[in-house]
Amino acid sequence: MRRTFFSFHYQPDVWRAWNVRNSWAVVPTEQEDVGFFDGSVFEAAKRTSDDSLKTFLREGLKNTSVTCVLAGTATWTRRWVRYEIARSVIKGNGLLTVHIHGVKNKDGVVAEKGSNPLNAMGVYKALGSIYLAEWKDGKWAKYEDYSLAIPEADLRFAAPTTDNVVQLSSHYMSYDFVDQSGRANIGGWIETAAGLAGR
Repeated sequence: MRRTFFSFHYQPDVWRAWNVRNSWAVVPTEQEDVGFFDGSVFEAAKRTSDDSLKTFLREGLKNTSVTCVLAGTATWTRRWVRYEIARSVIKGNGLLTVHIHGVKNKDGVVAEKGSNPLNAMGVYKALGSIYLAEWKDGKWAKYEDYSLAIPEADLRFAAPTTDNVVQLSSHYMSYDFVDQSGRANIGGWIETAAGLAGR
């Protein structure tokens, strides 16, 4: 079974995300979504502590092989979306971005296209080790929510060779759900991401 974790900015995009997810879940015996937590559960975990929320999200990613980032207008700025991306890289999941700004919300309104969240995260090499970086306050900085080195063997792409940050978007595909007929194609996009990661 293909288990896919959907990462998205909950408050503005849950309606869009739900519609995208439903278009993918066509063959329930072969694929299963995770990451569609009830909003109150997510908020309760967030109120407890940052560590408890990190544990909650890591548990959500367990036994998944692909992480699909559903990008709305401000998804790229969200701390916990970044954490889900970071943990997906560490875990070796297939990873892709699907822009969903063009999907209508419950009021029939589309949104402005936001940046690809994978543009705002990257990897670099320092003192012989690989680390995650994030775009913060107009510059690259070491990723704060996971500061340990990543074993080069765990990466599903060629490791960086210098301290210049390589954006994750240079290693993973992105798509536009509306412009690229996502209703018909998202299953193939997810399978491609899995295949590129050897999952």
